[in-house]
Amino acid sequence: MNVYAFITPLVLILLIAELAVCLRRGNGYYNFQDTVANLATGIGNQCVNLAVALFVYHFYGWLYQFAPWQVAPTWYNLFLLLILQDFIFYWFHRTGHSINIFWAAHMPHHSSEELNLSVGIRASFTQRLFQFLFFDWILVLFGFSPEMVYSIAAVHLFLAYWHHTRLIHKLGWFEKWFVTPSHHRVHHGVNTQYLDKNFSEFLIIWDKWFGTFEEEREPVCYGVTHPPRTWNPIAINFQFWKQLWDDAVAAPYWWDKIRIWFMPLGWRPRGVGDGHIPRIGYTLEEQVKFQSQPIPGSGPYLNVQIIGGLTFMFFTINQGFPFSWPERLLMSAAIFVMIIAWGGLLQSKKWAKGLESARLLLMGAILLWVLQRHGMGSWFGGAGIAVLLWCGLSLLWLRYKTLELAQAASPVE
Repeated sequence: MNVYAFITPLVLILLIAELAVCLRRGNGYYNFQDTVANLATGIGNQCVNLAVALFVYHFYGWLYQFAPWQVAPTWYNLFLLLILQDFIFYWFHRTGHSINIFWAAHMPHHSSEELNLSVGIRASFTQRLFQFLFFDWILVLFGFSPEMVYSIAAVHLFLAYWHHTRLIHKLGWFEKWFVTPSHHRVHHGVNTQYLDKNFSEFLIIWDKWFGTFEEEREPVCYGVTHPPRTWNPIAINFQFWKQLWDDAVAAPYWWDKIRIWFMPLGWRPRGVGDGHIPRIGYTLEEQVKFQSQPIPGSGPYLNVQIIGGLTFMFFTINQGFPFSWPERLLMSAAIFVMIIAWGGLLQSKKWAKGLESARLLLMGAILLWVLQRHGMGSWFGGAGIAVLLWCGLSLLWLRYKTLELAQAASPVE
């Protein structure tokens, strides 16, 4: 069972509710391109979670045999597990802001220059793997089963989701013990005083005890000190990985090629750059947000395609369907082609419409092939007609409507 398949609908309901409120108020908390990039990143991340789940259940299952006892899945033991996981996550999160390779796995979540619930699903493709590989395994040796650890990790993630809102301000006494949106806004800030603060996800007491707490006072400027300046989810996720790789390749000393991955943020190898580069924060007045001109007509088009993308993702990640792992891998690959194409449409890349057209045909064919293999639909039945209409109408809009709008937007000679 994939717990994320059950949490995802709840996340989307909260996201749609906040989006509706923000649009009604006209507060500008949602930027269309940023929101699409967030959703695309979240969709891709759900596919990665399939592999993470496979790893957890196999590696943790092997590790579980070495636990000195087994903890029963009672409500009070599950609550204890939540507290222990929150404590461990504090140190994992703090490490993610301290060591190069862990920041590479965490940075994509911070790369948005906005803050809203869509940013809450702008999840790194590699962070969950790092969490389970380097930190959460200790909980299995405490006697908690792999199923318990994986499920409570999903619950813990969901409990932290609502922190990514600007609609909720201070919450009085609640802030003494629990993490609130005000606390987490500070964590996403690049203001100098907000850098590397408020790592807690559920209980704020860890930050207060270990000296990393900062209260929200000055208006928060969101982002990272070196923003990716793109809407491409692949580039967003691997920007810092590429930075580290380029420095490792350029480093003249072999020892530096190895240790760069495990050094503190800002450290650079000898003979590359200017040595250690301190992180310098900035304010809203100093920030220049990334902007781009999307392909004309891609706004309404992408609004509709997000629905199709989420539907395809649901079939891909829901383990209630009898699909094999190779089939899910193929479906996941199609999803990654989709989110790359979306990023191209948002930045008017020349290749974007061609890639988007190809992925529509690819995803339609894969979905019908998988459904037919398992007796869930056929090429000439209702599923085939629905997919044909979806792909056909999408291709027509992409070919003719965007061209029409582009010509209308062009200046008359």
